[in-house]
Amino acid sequence: MKRLTSICCALLCVVCLSGADWLQFRGPKSSGFVDGSDLPTTWSKSQNIAWKTPLKGRGLSGPIVVGDRVVVTSSSGYGQNRLHVDCFDVKTGDRLWERQFWATGRTMTHPKMCVATPTPVSDGERIFAFYSSNDLACLDLDGNLLWYRGLTHDFPNASNSLGMSSSPIVIGDTLVVQVENDAESFATGVDVATGKARWKRTRTKRANWTSPVALGDSPETALALLQSSAGIEAVVPKTGEVVWTYENGASTIPSSTVSGDTVFIPSNGITAIRPAKDKAKVLWNDNRLSPSTPSPIVKDGRLYIMNRSIVKCADITNGKLIWQARLKGSFSATPVGSGKHLFCFNEEGLGQVVELGETKGTIVGESALNEVVLCTPAIADDALYVRSDGHLWKLAKTGK
Repeated sequence: MKRLTSICCALLCVVCLSGADWLQFRGPKSSGFVDGSDLPTTWSKSQNIAWKTPLKGRGLSGPIVVGDRVVVTSSSGYGQNRLHVDCFDVKTGDRLWERQFWATGRTMTHPKMCVATPTPVSDGERIFAFYSSNDLACLDLDGNLLWYRGLTHDFPNASNSLGMSSSPIVIGDTLVVQVENDAESFATGVDVATGKARWKRTRTKRANWTSPVALGDSPETALALLQSSAGIEAVVPKTGEVVWTYENGASTIPSSTVSGDTVFIPSNGITAIRPAKDKAKVLWNDNRLSPSTPSPIVKDGRLYIMNRSIVKCADITNGKLIWQARLKGSFSATPVGSGKHLFCFNEEGLGQVVELGETKGTIVGESALNEVVLCTPAIADDALYVRSDGHLWKLAKTGK
């Protein structure tokens, strides 16, 4: 009984921790939104910047927040062959620990990208850092290395000259990783405890920068959705078995998002589907909702997409455009939101805050970080964590 109680308490802690944190690319359920955060709509050197800390190397990977820790990955060196995992105290910005590894795979990327482009992911107990070099590291929350996989050793042709950016996800006790390119393209499910591959699926041989997403709330029944130019494969995370497919093609840059049992795919604009036996049923399609680089996000019956400098809001039930607003600059980072606000950072580091009205979107704040921002921010505990080319920033109401 005592052992059972301890296990239940541990599981409860993990569940509570996961609910409050930002554990992966686009945060909880890959929705891009959190509830209840009180975030600033403007910031400056003298206001609403809780801390700012320098980073070593470059990274397009977004930060994740696990309890009292915020974690980022970076790559450094002339050949980008030095891989970093850095962990900071969420309250002070002090570096708690740093780990470095040598890349075992190819480190060639487009100049705009770098080897540290995939966003890390956590299950609340471990941190999984993935890199464009196909190196996969698992550490505990104190930075101790638990296991390490150099996937290029097993699959030597899995690379492309532009670099790869797919961010892994955790479903139950399986880490799902997409390694898709013009040569040896595959997806794999990895045991989180050991790093051993449970399954491997051959995938379409075409460069692909999208990230997998989970469909379903229960780790026992949730499916992993693998997106590529061919469409979507819904697979059982633990076995890799394909349950259903969508075969009308999809984007290779912005990733799909999920609301309930509906999947919104960047396919011929946006296509909304719902699983039905071995095929997916198309609910609606609208080619006017085509996203550019940022991935779509969803909240409270609304779908938000960005096409270049325009943010669009649509009804998730039919794809009807509700409003659109023009922002300033070019965008690579996916926007994130809380409550009635959407936070959008352009590539020049200008943060623009959009108030999400019923019939229109209104820009209610503009603040510049004056550094290149290419990655998706994180939201946790009334703070916005933004990673620029040179720094990690915590934006929070400092007057509270």
